[in-house]
Amino acid sequence: MQSSFSALEFAAKKKLTRRERFLREIDTVTPWAELIARVEPFYPKGTGRGRPPIGLPRMLRMYVVQQCLGLSDEGIEDAVYDSQAIRGFMGIDLARESAPDATTLLKFRRLLETHGLTKAIFEAINTHLAAKGLLLREGTVVDATIINAPSSTKNDSGTRDPEMHQTKKGKNWFFGMKAHIGADRDSGLVHTVVGTAANVSDVTVGNALLHGQETDVFADAGYQGADKRDNATAANWHVAMRPSVRRQWKRKPRIGKLLDYVERVKAAVRAKVEHPFHIVKNRFGLKKVRYRGLAKNTAQLFTLFGLANLLIAKRQLFDLQARGAS
Repeated sequence: MQSSFSALEFAAKKKLTRRERFLREIDTVTPWAELIARVEPFYPKGTGRGRPPIGLPRMLRMYVVQQCLGLSDEGIEDAVYDSQAIRGFMGIDLARESAPDATTLLKFRRLLETHGLTKAIFEAINTHLAAKGLLLREGTVVDATIINAPSSTKNDSGTRDPEMHQTKKGKNWFFGMKAHIGADRDSGLVHTVVGTAANVSDVTVGNALLHGQETDVFADAGYQGADKRDNATAANWHVAMRPSVRRQWKRKPRIGKLLDYVERVKAAVRAKVEHPFHIVKNRFGLKKVRYRGLAKNTAQLFTLFGLANLLIAKRQLFDLQARGAS
């Protein structure tokens, strides 16, 4: 198929923009066939009457680029018309066709939420990474981060989201939800995601973040006592010492020095879990929840952490692809 003049002009430019490079990376590392296979049984089929549905690969690509760039439904619709890089990622030529509109994308996202398909996408990505030997099973690092929600009541309902709650961290109060994750100790890849209100204690969710095959679990001081709960597994928990207890031991030079070294080693292992949080919050722009209700926001978390896993593993995936090509 012959390209339009605008597409040819864009392809001939000398500079590769950061957005274009980023979308090329996502396109290369995403296992599109596996994702399409998970969604296709639930995607509407054409009846032969009226306008046929837009192809699933195109809608899936539009959804992925929306999540990666942190755009609203209307925002990604406008971005498709504004950006040749996004049109290239989606395979759209405006000289021959129009882009899917915001309403179509909204219906697609609701389809994913209704049938739990964002979790299926997350699992398909992890199955793909495990098949490449990148997702190990011996150790898990657990942690949680607060995602703010609008606390204002200046909206149509005149109320805050009833499923979001406030919590205190340090001296500051936050209103919103928590994203709890279990990540692989060695690779930093996320294997479990749980969404709760912000006031839910980390320790109550700790054991739900394990896959059951790990021998060791690493966690910060908020998970003290997780190994003694009714749903605890046989894994060995390595939980950080509370700051107040650590300060007491520092008064005893010899043992205090040894314990301080042990705590620093545990902290170095726990640092792996910060990388997916950084990608989701800073690269994908999830500084605040985008929807009302825990179900919709948790559904989005599965997609975002699945895509974050692909970015974390991209170098290894590129290397594997290069070896396969040689």
